Amino acid sequence: MGGAVCSIGFFDGVHRGHQCLIRQVQDEARRRDARSLLITFDRHPRAVFAPDSVPPQLTTAEEKMALLRATGVDDIFVLPFDQMMASLSARDFMQQVLCDQLGATVLVIGYDHHFGRRGAVPETFADYQAYGREVGIDVVLAKALEGGHVSSSAIRRALEEGDVATAAQLLGRSYTWSGHVVHGHEVGRQLGFPTANLQAVDAAKLLPARGVYAVWVSCFSHLGDRWEGAAMLNIGCRPTIDNGEDVSIEAHLFDFHGNLYDHVLTLSFIARLREERRFSSEAELAKQLEADKVQALDALKTKKYTL
Repeated sequence: MGGAVCSIGFFDGVHRGHQCLIRQVQDEARRRDARSLLITFDRHPRAVFAPDSVPPQLTTAEEKMALLRATGVDDIFVLPFDQMMASLSARDFMQQVLCDQLGATVLVIGYDHHFGRRGAVPETFADYQAYGREVGIDVVLAKALEGGHVSSSAIRRALEEGDVATAAQLLGRSYTWSGHVVHGHEVGRQLGFPTANLQAVDAAKLLPARGVYAVWVSCFSHLGDRWEGAAMLNIGCRPTIDNGEDVSIEAHLFDFHGNLYDHVLTLSFIARLREERRFSSEAELAKQLEADKVQALDALKTKKYTL
């Protein structure tokens, strides 16, 4: 076995487009009797170029690495992305990093993929092929995903609109978000729907739009205990009880009885049930919560979920 067939990207979300690319890297590696290699970054490139415009992430660093490993690729290299790395031209990057440091002999990229320091005129796939011939790397054009283009930005837009079904279709799995259980106002308990109030494990990860959702929950304690089950989730300002502009994240677990404090809940978003709205009374809100529970259980029975 000689050399490596590689691809490079931030791979946020490890969505269906990424998965398609990775399969092509693996197929090319088998065809050439080489190892398959994915190169990603330790931070979003905008953290260096434009720190104020870094998009919210679809996966934490740990989640992304777990998803990349699950593809079965031979090697994953996490590249520290800093000003020095950002200053490299595409040709220098191919020579110094891909060729000299990582032993890459083949680079698989999409037609619209760009890397290296941006010049006045954007480089083309033909430019990358020319650089490859100079440094000894065969640059291969990846085939597009059947059914249309998939991007991390499109998934973010869907989640920001509360469209978790479209996000799941683009990701190839349900979107997940994790939070620590913290003390809340216990209003839900008074209404007959005790909730676990959540605080983000990673504040950089995208939280879907305000509203009520059907979710599947995986619960972890600091002792290693685990529980899984159905729940409904509210993301919002609780206008019925005049909570102001503070956004609360509250999960009502349907079949759990016990103390959740100091636990971490991982939520898998299955369906959005409705938008957040103000009710005329707490009694009307409680009645709606009963209807939400029925709808949530129905959604969780009929739709697939993955954690």
